[in-house]
Amino acid sequence: MKTWWKEAVGYQIYPRTFYDANGDGIGDLKGITFKLDYLKALGVDLLWIGPFFKSPMDDNGYDVSDYYAVDPIFGTLDDARELIQEAHQRGLRIILDLVLNHTSDEHPWFIEARRNQDSEEHSYYIWKKGRINAQGQRIPPTNWSSFFSDSAWCYNAATDEYYMKIFSEKMPDLNWAEPKLRERMMEVARFWLDEGVDGFRVDAVAHLAKDLRFEDSTMPLDAQGNAPDWSKFSNLPALFDYLDELKDQVLRHYDIVTVGEVGGGASPDMALNYADAQTGAFNMVFTFDHCWANGISAGTVSFPEQVKTDVIALKKTFAAWYEGLHERAWLPVYWLNHDHPRVVSQYGDPVHYHKPSAKMLCNTLYLMYGTPFMYNGEEIGMTNVDYTELSDFQDVWVKNLYEGVKDQYPLAVLMDHFRRTSRDNARTPMQWSAAPNAGFSMRTPVSKVNGNYRAINVEAQDQDPDSILNHYRAVLKLRKSAEYKPVFIEGEFALLDEDHPDVFAYRRVNSGKTIFVVSNFTGKDTEYTIPARHVRCLLSSYPDSHPQPPKLILRPFESVVLDVLE
Repeated sequence: MKTWWKEAVGYQIYPRTFYDANGDGIGDLKGITFKLDYLKALGVDLLWIGPFFKSPMDDNGYDVSDYYAVDPIFGTLDDARELIQEAHQRGLRIILDLVLNHTSDEHPWFIEARRNQDSEEHSYYIWKKGRINAQGQRIPPTNWSSFFSDSAWCYNAATDEYYMKIFSEKMPDLNWAEPKLRERMMEVARFWLDEGVDGFRVDAVAHLAKDLRFEDSTMPLDAQGNAPDWSKFSNLPALFDYLDELKDQVLRHYDIVTVGEVGGGASPDMALNYADAQTGAFNMVFTFDHCWANGISAGTVSFPEQVKTDVIALKKTFAAWYEGLHERAWLPVYWLNHDHPRVVSQYGDPVHYHKPSAKMLCNTLYLMYGTPFMYNGEEIGMTNVDYTELSDFQDVWVKNLYEGVKDQYPLAVLMDHFRRTSRDNARTPMQWSAAPNAGFSMRTPVSKVNGNYRAINVEAQDQDPDSILNHYRAVLKLRKSAEYKPVFIEGEFALLDEDHPDVFAYRRVNSGKTIFVVSNFTGKDTEYTIPARHVRCLLSSYPDSHPQPPKLILRPFESVVLDVLE
């Protein structure tokens, strides 16, 4: 079995705000093609490109209305083919988001399904008759909540039925219990694989199977009268039968990589159902367990918010996934994606220690066990937004939360919370230069640019040997070097002092070589002792580090990578 993806470094691109080649203010596929040489020089070799299929964009392209077409805002199918070809010529592979759980309500299948109860397309979706309550009112088939806090059902007058939708009402869930539907979705996967893509990140895959008994949940109801009981449509046994069929009929016939999105709350044992090297349908799965280890949450507001990285919890989360999977499955590791805050704002200090804290986070993650994925802009230390007006935010979650809590908190408190947690933080235009609009576009961008682009941008950092960008390049070069690749790719990973509250330290060992990565996650000087006396410092988050082991005096956010010589 080919495992090229174990040695790869992934890079997620949010196409809407990566680079605008045609000057309309929206990023596009030609913009990605234009920047391939930059990505090659960075040292990544696996590009995960967010959805660019035809879509009404109710959910940033995850609501697909045509799986075989590129949305006009991103370009054409020929642009996609050119991107794939140009990437391959540079030794770069491409994976796409494969959205299997739902379509847009504007997909031709659903347009026919909601119109004609006797059509084949009707069987592609999940339909149930409503109920009549004691007051004589029509109510949904079950009390299940969607992930958006409303009912998981939406009424369709044309057929006098409800269709299931665990996300937006414009995103009806597909009926994976229907064999004809499964074949149609496998045709979609084959189409893109035959076009040359190198695999998929499979969106919301945990939800393909539903509890077909369609019984009310006994869980307490929320304020909207719905039960947020995700067990009714998450990780059910039939899901793995569907995935086995997908693997047998499609995936195993191509030299590709597949990454399932199973989200937060999934255990390592559960992940093995997806990604066991012998039996799983996928090569690895993304989990979100490590993304909010600092006392704040995207879903709730507290006053005052105490933001402090829980270094112990962060370490133990990474270690638990390694210990649970490493002998049976491969791991992806990452700091953020398009739904999370910028990591230098989340776990670093972009105000006082921007450069060392960004470099420290790079050292800590990219030398771990597993396939790392960075998010576009991370490599220059892009930060959370500096928005001053509520109208600057585009994230629908911000607008919904604001309406729900605006009478409980002052606007200034809510703005602080949104600047820390909003999905807009990861979706501002990529900061290419100090030119207007951060060099992203000649026109006003679709999302407001972060005001610090004049200081934080690719062009400025490219020429600075001590920049965050050049540090990322150096770390990836070290990771892939002939001398150190065996220890970083296949070497043992072991935490050191997992209960130390300030230092994230670990050891990588393989073939007689031992590497220590020691990172201070605080803004104060910290002492730390390693079990070695003779080392060579390979990398540091400061340009003038000269560690003298065994006792290290780590400056604020200092991180050192040490090769043990004894």
